[in-house]
Amino acid sequence: MASDALLARLADVIESRRGRDPETSYVARLLANAPDAALKKIGEEATETVMAAKDNRPDRIVAEMADLWFHSLVVLVQHGLRPEQVLAELERREGLSGLDEKAARKARSRE
Repeated sequence: MASDALLARLADVIESRRGRDPETSYVARLLANAPDAALKKIGEEATETVMAAKDNRPDRIVAEMADLWFHSLVVLVQHGLRPEQVLAELERREGLSGLDEKAARKARSRE
C-alpha cells in the first residue's frame, strides 16, 4: 500500500537527519534535543488536533494530524522503532473489539 511506503520513506528521511547540523535541519534539532523536543511537539500537536476537531475544522484536523503523525515518527526513530511495527500492531488488532483488546492489555499488565 502506498501509505505504508510513505511512512517508511518518512522514517528513513528522519533517520538520515540524525547527527546533522541542528542549525540547518529541524529534524536534526529535534533528534539532538531528544527526547524532550519531539515529546513536547507531540503534546502541542495533539492539543492542536483536539482544538481543530472541537472547532469542526476538517482542513485544520488534517493539517494538525499530519504534524502529530510526523512528530510521532520522530519519536519512533529516536527509539529505534519503525512505522511498520506500529502498522503491524494495528493489523494485529484489526477485527478485535476495542473493549476486549483493552481488557486483554489490562490483564497482561497485572501479570
